[in-house]
Amino acid sequence: MIRVIRVKNKQEIAEKAFEIMHQIVTNKPDCTLGLATGSSPIGLYELMIKDHKENGTSYKDVTTFNLDEYVGLPKSHPESYFSFMHRNLFSGLDVREENIHIPSSEGDLEDRCREYNEALAENVIDLQVLGIGSNGHIGFNEPDTPFDSVTHIVDLKESTIKDNARFFDNDISKVPTQAITMGISNVMAARKIMLLANGENKANAIRATVMGVVDEKVPASILQEHPDVVIIIDEEAASSLYKEKR
Repeated sequence: MIRVIRVKNKQEIAEKAFEIMHQIVTNKPDCTLGLATGSSPIGLYELMIKDHKENGTSYKDVTTFNLDEYVGLPKSHPESYFSFMHRNLFSGLDVREENIHIPSSEGDLEDRCREYNEALAENVIDLQVLGIGSNGHIGFNEPDTPFDSVTHIVDLKESTIKDNARFFDNDISKVPTQAITMGISNVMAARKIMLLANGENKANAIRATVMGVVDEKVPASILQEHPDVVIIIDEEAASSLYKEKR
């Protein structure tokens, strides 16, 4: 079941998302969190760090699993998701490094996929944070990814590469063309899912997710079949919801 929370702007998205995150962490200090990268969750992460520093909320017993990582970028690259997560969240919390799991794109990629799936099978995610691509992808599960997929290597669609070019000096040639990502069935195994989106460029994807048919052409549409999903969006991202087709 999908519950949609519409707010005014990115700041209110972050505040509402933090309310949900904080409740999970305080009620279950040893919870397992599924985390996302990109611009959507940054405000949430800033509030988590602020709360930790000002109020002492602890993450020392929390385990984290990230959705994905680029193939071909070393961990030290500033745009690797390993670097992103440490820069934007982990460096500001007391989470233990050994409890942090981010897919590795180093070495044998099939082995890395298998190892990540094994780790996920041993840890049920209590709250999975998601963004959404303009084409409806979640994680890096692009359109036509099977709903029963597990951690795998994906060739990124041109639309995704273009969307992510803003993180690479707007130079498409610098954007990796492959990623390792949790599969859709991995995402759906979470107890609760929280999807964050803002901006008019996400409006069509949000409409298809909430109101469209469940179809692998829109990976996020499978969320309709999950028992506990909350989507937090601003007015622009919500602008196409419940409108009649013209």
